[in-house]
Amino acid sequence: MKTNLIYFVHGTTYDNASKKCSGWKQVELNDLGKEQAKNLGKVNASVKFDIIFTSDLIRAIDSANIAFPNVPKIQDKRLRECNYGLLDGEDKKLIVYEDHIDIPFPNGESLKDVENRVRDFISYLQENYQGKTIGIVSHRAPQLAFEVITKNITWEEANKNDWRKTGAWQPGWKYNID
Repeated sequence: MKTNLIYFVHGTTYDNASKKCSGWKQVELNDLGKEQAKNLGKVNASVKFDIIFTSDLIRAIDSANIAFPNVPKIQDKRLRECNYGLLDGEDKKLIVYEDHIDIPFPNGESLKDVENRVRDFISYLQENYQGKTIGIVSHRAPQLAFEVITKNITWEEANKNDWRKTGAWQPGWKYNID
């Protein structure tokens, strides 16, 4: 029985608007981010979610609460953004994912570390939520990890095809896990 996942990225934050990377830093949604979350809920109003999982960072929590106010939610730190370590809160130009697939950011994590967290999260879903429709509100690195895991592609491919580079945003990405 397949578990249906719809993955959403959080709305725009003050750091996003300032072209800074947040990583594990707590940053709130700005007005645009709140509006994006409202619109996300409207666009997905017909989807009957059993549950929404979010990272434990406020920008994901707030996005989920605004978009899906009547759906039960669980925060899970395995869905956190990549820990950029010393680069948390710095200029986003310093965050080059291609350079940190295996090598951690200074005092932070690598993308493979994020992948391991997401693999553990997917195993948890497979054991506890088979056949359910699940929403996930999270961040860039966990989404790319879902791409790597569910599509059996490399990090190089995931980075190359990242919607943030191609301009191919959509109101949710669907993933199926067995």
